[in-house]
Amino acid sequence: MNNLKKVEFGEIAELRKEKFNPETSNVSKPCLELEHFEQGMGKINGFVSSSEQKSIKNVFYKGDILFGKLRPYLRKYWLAVFDGVCSSEVWVLKPKTKEISADYLFNLVQTNGFIQATNVSSGSKMPRADWDYIINYPLSIVKSLPEQRAIAHVLGLMDAAINKNNQLIAQKELQKKWLMQNLLTGEKRLKGFYGEWKGYSYEKLLKVVKRNFNWDENELYKLISVRRRSGGIFFREALYGYQILVKTLRTANEGDFLFSKMQILHGASALVTKEFDGAKISGSYIAVVAKDKKQLNMEFFQWYSQVPYFYHQTYISSYGVHIEKMTFDFETFLQLEMKLPTYHEQTAIAKVLQVADNELQLLKAKTEKLREQKKGMMQILLTGKKRLNIKTL
Repeated sequence: MNNLKKVEFGEIAELRKEKFNPETSNVSKPCLELEHFEQGMGKINGFVSSSEQKSIKNVFYKGDILFGKLRPYLRKYWLAVFDGVCSSEVWVLKPKTKEISADYLFNLVQTNGFIQATNVSSGSKMPRADWDYIINYPLSIVKSLPEQRAIAHVLGLMDAAINKNNQLIAQKELQKKWLMQNLLTGEKRLKGFYGEWKGYSYEKLLKVVKRNFNWDENELYKLISVRRRSGGIFFREALYGYQILVKTLRTANEGDFLFSKMQILHGASALVTKEFDGAKISGSYIAVVAKDKKQLNMEFFQWYSQVPYFYHQTYISSYGVHIEKMTFDFETFLQLEMKLPTYHEQTAIAKVLQVADNELQLLKAKTEKLREQKKGMMQILLTGKKRLNIKTL
């Protein structure tokens, strides 16, 4: 299309090479590290003072583009809104010519093509994007500067919608955390519930289940694992019996609660949901159910397993010299206690927390949908497949 111009990235963008040395300066400036950039968000979550870090830094100014050259697959970038200093982990990009808008360039570095180009990295210990390779990356840009700015404006509106939704997510996460901390410990009670919570040892509440099955070398077995940090269960892989060397799998059913013997210190425990009913677990997992289904609601127990006190109990029930190699002593854990309200109150608490979690998941799904919509808009606007009516903007 005649509104497009073919260029190499190095023709429209260059690195700002100005440096700042905290050792030789009496001035302290805000300093950003890669960790301060929210992944794929174009935002930052804080900064430190340059007086705290003595290494030489790259300088950036308002309107510059900061792009994570270290571990570029993390897709960390930010359009600077103030003057400051950033680390050597981040490139400071700026337009090389007046024919390219900074806002438009900021969107170009977020395209899949540019990200793939940055994934061609140098360095064996830590992947680093290769600038000499990237400057030769070919792309097509919109010729008209007003149209570039219009495109950036429209995409900026999408970013604003995403950021607003993420603010709601942050609020909901705090609300959910507050509910868990207070409802699961009895600090706050739901309306209509009274009376003291009673302490029970886990030995009185939980029963180990081992569901063996007839092994078939030609059957395809779905294997599941548990994520760290109470991240839930996921399908690991599916293997035929003859592909599995250790024939000690067991069946996990909906309602089982799984402990990872090797990863419980990192929050690897979860309730088996309907989606994973009948899947197989290895011998590195302990599966339990409630001894008395009228005494312990396993959904309540699932929520309780996510509080810091439960994490602490699994820690003091483990042994080993290094946290990554410590092993869970389930027999020791069974002697510890948790406090429980009535089964009816447990059920009510679990429902409240599930509603809060559902609201949070809906918001996260909305963010992902907005991001996909933005990707689609970038694909058609930045490539000139669809033109904007600048007069209406």
